[in-house]
This record gives sequence, C-alpha cells and structure tokens, in this order.
Amino acid sequence: MLNNLFSPLPSDQAQEHFDELLTRPGLCIERIVSHGQASPPGFWYDQPQCEWVLLLKGSAGLRLEHEDYSRVLKPGDFVEIPAHCRHRVEWTDATRATVWLAVHFGAI
Repeated sequence: MLNNLFSPLPSDQAQEHFDELLTRPGLCIERIVSHGQASPPGFWYDQPQCEWVLLLKGSAGLRLEHEDYSRVLKPGDFVEIPAHCRHRVEWTDATRATVWLAVHFGAI
C-alpha cells in the first residue's frame, strides 16, 4: 500500500506508472510517475470526466488542444482540464522522476 507520494518511486523508468490512491463514486485520485514519457505523436486524451492535475516533482509540458502553446509545468503548478477537453503531454523530464497528482471527478 502506498502511504507517501514520493516513496517508494518505481524503479522501472521505461514506462509511466499509475497508482490509484483513492476511488469513490465520481472520484479517482491517482499518482502518476513519468520518466521522459510523452503522449504518442498525434494522440490526444479526451476524457469523459474533469481532471485536476498538480505537478509535485520534476517538470512537464502539457498542451490543451484549444491553446496555441504548451504549458510548462514545474512543482506546485496545477491545471484543471474540463471533461472532453482534448489534451496531451508533450514531454516530461527525462533526467529525473516527474510526479503528478491527478484528481478525476465527475462522470467516472
């Protein structure tokens, strides 16, 4: 059972890791750990629920389809992504772990 957002971090850096921390009707909170991963070229997330994401460690580029730029996220930065707002992860830090806290709410 995970009791600390930073420990233990997954040792396998070849893939992104998703850990559900809390799930209730209409709510899912998860920790995401990235090591240089990004969305595949041309791929956009289009989720039926809203998502609030907080970058805890590392850095990342997040692109919302309706914006002409990528948001550069650093520790402490957060974004609310409305349901069906197409978005993608342009990049994550390849030199250290990027740790996200994602809160999915609404129609889950």
